[in-house]
Amino acid sequence: MKTLVDIARTGKSTSLIGKIAKKENIDKKLLIKLISEGKVVIPANRKRSIKSPCGIGKMMRVKINANIGTSSDNIDLRGEIKKLKTAIFFGADTVMDLSVGGNIRKIQNSILAHSSVPIGTVPIYEASINAQKKYGSFLRMSKNDIFDVLKTQAENGVDFFTIHCGITKKTLNCLDNYPRLMGIVSRGGAMTARWIRKNKKENPLFEYFDNVLKIAREYDITLSLGDGLRPGTILDATDRPQIAELKLLGMLAEKAQKNGVQVMIEGPGHVPINQIKRNITLQKKYCYGAPFYVLGPLVTDIGLGYDHISAAIGSGIAAAYGADYLCFVTPAEHLKLPDIEDIKQGVIASKIAAHSGDLARGSTQAWAKDKMMSIARKKRKWQKQIAMSFDPEKARMGRASSIPKVKDACTMCGDFCSMKLMDGK
Repeated sequence: MKTLVDIARTGKSTSLIGKIAKKENIDKKLLIKLISEGKVVIPANRKRSIKSPCGIGKMMRVKINANIGTSSDNIDLRGEIKKLKTAIFFGADTVMDLSVGGNIRKIQNSILAHSSVPIGTVPIYEASINAQKKYGSFLRMSKNDIFDVLKTQAENGVDFFTIHCGITKKTLNCLDNYPRLMGIVSRGGAMTARWIRKNKKENPLFEYFDNVLKIAREYDITLSLGDGLRPGTILDATDRPQIAELKLLGMLAEKAQKNGVQVMIEGPGHVPINQIKRNITLQKKYCYGAPFYVLGPLVTDIGLGYDHISAAIGSGIAAAYGADYLCFVTPAEHLKLPDIEDIKQGVIASKIAAHSGDLARGSTQAWAKDKMMSIARKKRKWQKQIAMSFDPEKARMGRASSIPKVKDACTMCGDFCSMKLMDGK
């Protein structure tokens, strides 16, 4: 069966392509070309219908992802569904289920059933948990255990997979030769690294990458090649292990593209502001134009409790330089499992970063929104300003909490409102 890339390479369209072209206000023929070249992906498993699909990549608006999921300490399916709905309500374009506690299959199926946006997973999590229960240790996990999970999740309708295929004997050797302060901070990366070293075998997701591609083709799943060696501190940013993995992911991305499989690349991590541009440039250089999916990056390590702000700063800059897809970070990062309010704050911060990146990239849709807000502000149209905000409820409460004496001004300036003065009123 043909994938979306196969169809695009014939120059033909689909209803999905048409829907994305309309949402992005882009010529359908141009979008088909970008998909055929691997520069745009549309995560959408052929097994399920998505109410709100999205395009990620070149000439698309910057998209954001929200992470939800249980932990071994906190297993609350209803709570995760509320987080899912909160993330979507405030503007998440996709959601990833990172559950590692409870009945993973049941949780995943419920999230898929309740989601109107693409859903992603990290299959190595479920494979490791299954092996822990079956063998007493995830280190006894077999290749078949891993690929059984990929196949089952694909059949269930998962739209994109994070695959940690860049953690290999070679890249781990690079890490040994160029040690870091924080080592490996990726959960999936650490699981894979421990398995390789314990079993003295190659990473099955790398060694049998053709099998990964076969499953991806069958279900038209988008692969997100995970950055298992992303830096977990700005002190490790842009080091040799990170770049060694990036180069390997670029080679695998090229192979996926040649096989008609949609693919994107995951990136750092913790990166100081002055290194963000270089990180984007290197990804575009080594990864054949595949969309770039960044976690933050967090621009400082000391924002504990406010890491959504650290990440929003990095995300906005990264998006301006060419990052296509932002993974949100919540205030709970490095502290705990995020709650509903954390999810809301993380999504809004990421949406602001994405929109800021769209402005820098010249998006006519983004500029039109800012123009509408500016006109409403100039005319002191408060209800319109509130309606256009990222969090109308908060804006409405803020306005209502301090009633101005001057009807069309605010309590900050009152009679001395600059715009009111310049209007001569």
